[in-house]
Amino acid sequence: MLMETVKKSLTYGELYRQLQSLLSPKMGVGESKAVIRIIFEYLKDWSPVDMIVNEPREVSAYIQRKCKEISGRLLCDEPIQYIVGEGLFYGLKLKVAPGVLIPRQETEELVDIIVRRNERVSDLRVLDICTGSGCIAIALARNLLFPEVTGVDVSSEALGIAEENVRRMKVNVSLREEDIFHWEPQPGSSDIIVSNPPYIDESEKSDMERVVLDNEPHIALFVPDDDPLCFYRRIILIARNALSEYGQLYFEINPRHADELRRMVEESGFRNVDILRDSFGKYRFLIARKDGR
Repeated sequence: MLMETVKKSLTYGELYRQLQSLLSPKMGVGESKAVIRIIFEYLKDWSPVDMIVNEPREVSAYIQRKCKEISGRLLCDEPIQYIVGEGLFYGLKLKVAPGVLIPRQETEELVDIIVRRNERVSDLRVLDICTGSGCIAIALARNLLFPEVTGVDVSSEALGIAEENVRRMKVNVSLREEDIFHWEPQPGSSDIIVSNPPYIDESEKSDMERVVLDNEPHIALFVPDDDPLCFYRRIILIARNALSEYGQLYFEINPRHADELRRMVEESGFRNVDILRDSFGKYRFLIARKDGR
């Protein structure tokens, strides 16, 4: 166990090696190194270069105690992002807490698709449904040309975190607390609708890591096995009315329902429907355009 007692003389190099030895059996070498970098950025505001330069320095009793506390929480399957209260998304350091999902690489890829397809278009009206921490809305507000971005979520707790992220990032994003199953935006009010809604089947829980199941909000993760596309079905209905002529629809999706969702979108009158793979090779994104006829 790491530092069962605080040592009077311990260098940062020794501390790094102790942390690595403690965390690697649980996380693997690569992830444990990444987590240790996050710990020292959080505790000392150090870059990886700073960590190397300061290896010979002596560690204070306070830092020893904090590292012992953090490593203990990590070994009990608490995510490092919740421990430090921040997560990195699309180059932005955003607040995260147990009331919102931890932003993931796949969702960054969804943002990248939208930015690349619209990087030369200005003044787009963007609606992010199930905004959570606001990561998608904020990243698009920072990377599109003068967009008007709105994020919607049913959770007041999530919206409180999103509001703090909007203030922290100094972006123009409006937030609304709405139950999308009982909400209708104005017709033609959006040029882009994007959503990363709950999409994991209840039956998939047994295959998931404890760190996710025990910490992240289930309301933002899971859908019933007997109606796994319930959120998509509703958002498609919203999009048919709320999108402008030739407006764009973007989803992050569960690969196991990709074909069924494609048919649903096509049968709802959208065109140019495409399913794209993520960087892991899984069918993860659906994009479509409203038929302007």
